Amino acid sequence: MVPTLFVSHGAPSFALEPGPIGRRLGILGRQLPRPDAIVVVSAHWQTVGVHVTGSAAPPTVHDFRGFAPALHALRYPAPGHPGLAGTTRDLLRRAGWPADVDPERGLDHGAWVPLLHMFPQADVPVVQVSLPLGMDGDGAWQLGRALAPLRGLGVLIVGSGSLTHGLADFFNGGTGGRESARRFRNWVRCAVETGDPDRVRGGLSQAPEARRVHPTPEHYLPLPVAAAAGGMERAERIDGGWMGKVIAMDAFVFGACGNGEAGVGNSERLSAA
Repeated sequence: MVPTLFVSHGAPSFALEPGPIGRRLGILGRQLPRPDAIVVVSAHWQTVGVHVTGSAAPPTVHDFRGFAPALHALRYPAPGHPGLAGTTRDLLRRAGWPADVDPERGLDHGAWVPLLHMFPQADVPVVQVSLPLGMDGDGAWQLGRALAPLRGLGVLIVGSGSLTHGLADFFNGGTGGRESARRFRNWVRCAVETGDPDRVRGGLSQAPEARRVHPTPEHYLPLPVAAAAGGMERAERIDGGWMGKVIAMDAFVFGACGNGEAGVGNSERLSAA
């Protein structure tokens, strides 16, 4: 069974400045069995209901300003997968989610920046799924459970957010926020590594300093999505270090084998469409 993944995607500049976590994601991309496709739930696409990208050639969305021209020039030309988009929509609808396919939406930087490090050839089809507006941790968990059957089709499910996201502290140079970010990060690490779904779902209300390191919820919610899709199985942490002293860049793999690699087993494979 294909594992699932939570990644902290950091600032858009992560695309050009991989640091330790970028290199480790590159290693992970080479270790994992090659997926037939990737489904990404990114913090940077929130909609009424759930939307799924349906383009056969999703554009690279540069949903940021003020960064180097070289970053705006980057493209991640991975193909889309309209067939998988339809399958994903149908799974979501059967689970009670109002879901539709968006035939024009591209991949935002929460999707393409981490994938640039994991799959630099951009040769694995990518479909993106939005976060519904107003979602909480319980809703994110249910969204992950609805997506979980895709693993059996050879699909790698990726939740892309940030383990901590205190931007006020980040832009103040980390002054006063370092210890808050550390406390929250350590609490979540413990919740994941002990396999405690209640704590993972409730991190935004239960964890210390949650309001400070996540003033808004969208960068935390991809974690319970990925954890639920992976069944909280055999979680492995990838230490990502820090961006700007207060943005924790950790990643988690769910459903991996004990040697750090994930097995596909005898899953049905996704046909090209």
